[in-house]
Amino acid sequence: MSAIKDFIDNEVKNNDVVLFMKGTPGFPQCGFSGQVVQILDYVGVDYKGIDVLTSMELRQGIKDYSNWPTIPQLYVKGEFVGGCDIVREMFQAGELQTLFEGKGVATRAA
Repeated sequence: MSAIKDFIDNEVKNNDVVLFMKGTPGFPQCGFSGQVVQILDYVGVDYKGIDVLTSMELRQGIKDYSNWPTIPQLYVKGEFVGGCDIVREMFQAGELQTLFEGKGVATRAA
C-alpha cells in the first residue's frame, strides 16, 4: 500500500489544488464529484482531477490517507479541505474563495 500512499502524497504536495474524484473533471461519474467540479470551475481555480475509479487501491488509499470515508476529496496546497458538503458550504459562505486567496491560489471569480 505504500506505493499508493507515495503516489497520493506526491500529487497532494506537488499540485496546488487536487481533487480526488469519481471520474474526470470533464466527465464526473457521480453527482458529488460533479458538484465539486462545478464549484471549482465557477471559482476559476486550476486544479488536477484524479479518477479514483481507475484503481481500487487508489480508491481505498485516498480514504486511508485523509482518514475521510467519502469521495470526492479536495486538497489545497497539501492540506485536506473536505468533501462535497464541506466544499459546497464553504463556497456558499464565500470561505472557499478566501481559502484559495489565503493560500496564494489564483481564481478567476472574485
